[in-house]
Amino acid sequence: MKFTDIFIRRPVLASVVSLLILVVGLRAIGGLPVLQYPRTENAVVTITTTYYGADPDVIAGFITTPLEQAVAQANGIDYMTSTSQSGVSTITVYLRLNYDSSKALTEINTKVNSVLNRLPTGTQQPVLTVKVGQTIDAMYIGFNSKELAPNQITDYLVRVVQPRLQACRRLSCWAPKTSRCAPGSTRRSSPPTA
Repeated sequence: MKFTDIFIRRPVLASVVSLLILVVGLRAIGGLPVLQYPRTENAVVTITTTYYGADPDVIAGFITTPLEQAVAQANGIDYMTSTSQSGVSTITVYLRLNYDSSKALTEINTKVNSVLNRLPTGTQQPVLTVKVGQTIDAMYIGFNSKELAPNQITDYLVRVVQPRLQACRRLSCWAPKTSRCAPGSTRRSSPPTA
């Protein structure tokens, strides 16, 4: 006697089991989370250190460089950028996608504290800030055409594409100074880098 013989001899049982599987499947489909975009978390840690009266070269050599060397040893870093201005050093640390920001902040803080004694006297305590959220663009859109001239492409974008994008909220826009961004979007001062 095989397992399938039960369903052959009792067709009502086979129908009930089939309907039960169908109902449980439909119930499960309704409970599945469906996201158009996957959840991602990007974090940016900014380290700002002040040394009043110092020129940018002194800031770069005695503050920014030791801090960068220490912070670079922390885990979860995607890349870093830094600026040294008159009296202020700013290091921006971009963490890897979905890396635990509190863990990274703790580790970066430890690395910064390990080099505080190497900084010049009179340097203010470095200030660490974390920004968590969507800090990178989800998409860049470029347009070109073999049939249309660049001014015709711009005209098409302004007349057709831009009104459709205006309906979307929270857009970040970079456009040449001759073009306009959609109302409600954020305008960038420089083009996005690849």
